[in-house]
Parts: sequence; structure tokens; C-alpha cells
Amino acid sequence: MSGNTKITLGFFAVILVGLTVLLVVVRNTEDGAGQAAAERLVRADSHRLTSAPDDRVTVVEFLDYECPSCGAAYPGVEQLRAEYADRITYVIRNFPLESHANAENAARAAEAAARQDKFEEMYRRLFETQQSWGGKQESQQPVFEEHARAIGLDLARYQADLTDPAITERIRVDREDGIAVGVQGTPMFFVNGERFEGQPTYAGLKAAVDAALAR
Repeated sequence: MSGNTKITLGFFAVILVGLTVLLVVVRNTEDGAGQAAAERLVRADSHRLTSAPDDRVTVVEFLDYECPSCGAAYPGVEQLRAEYADRITYVIRNFPLESHANAENAARAAEAAARQDKFEEMYRRLFETQQSWGGKQESQQPVFEEHARAIGLDLARYQADLTDPAITERIRVDREDGIAVGVQGTPMFFVNGERFEGQPTYAGLKAAVDAALAR
């Protein structure tokens, strides 16, 4: 074997090693990014309205309780949850929009209710009554307090929790997680970590869930 041939083979060997190392680095980076995104979508203390024993399919919704589009999606979401109750994990994350005067107040009401194990009850009431309180500029805290009373909360504890810095921090973390995974408006859904691009209707979400279950 000539000296030139040896040099050429050595050159290509170096390139091959370099490409292999680069591929491993890229793959590890992508895996790390995917893991980071998954952690942003669902945290250990995120609210789960339903939990599938196998966690095969997880649907995450970033929502704003005052958002009309979230209100319009709500009946379809509830139909989906009823149909797939034991087969999907359904996670709610806060994403109150600044354009809605009472969105954060509503999120605080839901979080305060969660402190007394009544998150789902408050979640339902906020959406079922959204048309009566949404879109108003004045504080709707008295309305939310009536909801708290109706679902049997300890009102003194509820009122104290509304201003707890931990609830402020929780809402902030939810919103920052949403921004990190690309949420710009509400409602925004993710199915097994993939952003749902269809219409947020029962039929659209059902198709995405069925596809995920079939994999």
C-alpha cells in the first residue's frame, strides 16, 4: 500500500469517526431536548383530571378560564374525557392571557379550590358559567367566591389561599412552561408531547387520541 493511499484512508477514517461522534452528540441533544419538553408539559404536581393506569396517552391542555375559545372547546373536552376516562391521562395547565381581565383571578380560584381537593368542581363551574362573568373588566372575585361556597369550600381558607405566593408561583410556572413549549394562545393541546394542530373539537381531539392509542 502506497503512502498516499495510507494517508487517504487515514483521512477518511478520521472523518468517519468525526461523523459518528457528531451523530451521537446530535442524538443525545435531541433526546435531552425531548426530555426537557416533556418535563415542561407535565410536572409532578400538574392537575390530572383523569389518569390512565398505563399512561399510554397523555393529553395536556393549556387554558384560560375566561377565553371564549376555551369555553367553546370545553363541551368537547368533557365528552372526550367521559369516553376515554380510564384510557387517557388528561392534564390541565394554566395559561391566563393578559387580555382577559379576570383570567388570572379565575386561575387563582381553581388553584385555591385544588387546595381543598375541589379542583375539578371549580374547573367545571368556571367554564359552565363563563358567559355570565367572562369579558367583564371589574373583578369577578365575588362570583368565584359564590362558586367556592356552592362546591362546599371552607371560605376562610379559600380566601387566604387566593393571595398565597405559592399559588402565584404555580400559575407563573405553568405559563412559563407553556411559553417554552410554544404556546401563544389558548386553548392549546398536546397529545403525547406532540402539539395538536387540528380544530379543538371533540371529533378532532378524538381522532388524535385514537391515533395515539393505535401506535
